[in-house]
Amino acid sequence: MIENETRRPTAVLAAVDTGEYDVEVSLEELKELADSAGYDTFGVIVQRREDPDPATFLGRGRLEELSTFSENSEADAVIFDHELSPVQIRNIEEACDLPVIDRTMLILDIFASRAVSAEGKLQVELAQLKYQLPRLLGRGVQLSRQGGGGGGGGGARRGGGETKLETDRRHIRRRITALEQELKELTARRERLRQRRKKDGV
Repeated sequence: MIENETRRPTAVLAAVDTGEYDVEVSLEELKELADSAGYDTFGVIVQRREDPDPATFLGRGRLEELSTFSENSEADAVIFDHELSPVQIRNIEEACDLPVIDRTMLILDIFASRAVSAEGKLQVELAQLKYQLPRLLGRGVQLSRQGGGGGGGGGARRGGGETKLETDRRHIRRRITALEQELKELTARRERLRQRRKKDGV
């Protein structure tokens, strides 16, 4: 009997301990969040420093350690226990050659997987895209993580000299506009139903 067991993706957790909060407790919470999002945690990299590096969040030495550890453990992603800037995500991804997910992205992914109503799904996807848009720098966040989301497959074709980044940004802006319109229509429909129930005395 052959078992068809799908391997869960693995992730390395990373954090900077500035002394402002209990990093161990926070990383335990992050591990539980990662598990809820479908990741198995393979290890943790923590650096103590007064302030995160503005370019790479971790210092150069610890970033190299993270890159080596991620490669040796064959991790599928790096998850940071912080909100990262677009530049930091790009630089860490280039150093580790892996997708980088910050805490906010992870939470939005969990919301997306658990949204049930049509409106809830639209709201979560809209939040994901708005958060993702300014973080599309260089290699950036992969659109495949959004699980489909493309409005109108035809779309405009890439023009002369247009980069993948520009195409991705245009795609996301178009999708955001479509989602906002869908949400407006859903809200208007719900309001009409509410008024009808009120009129009928329900």
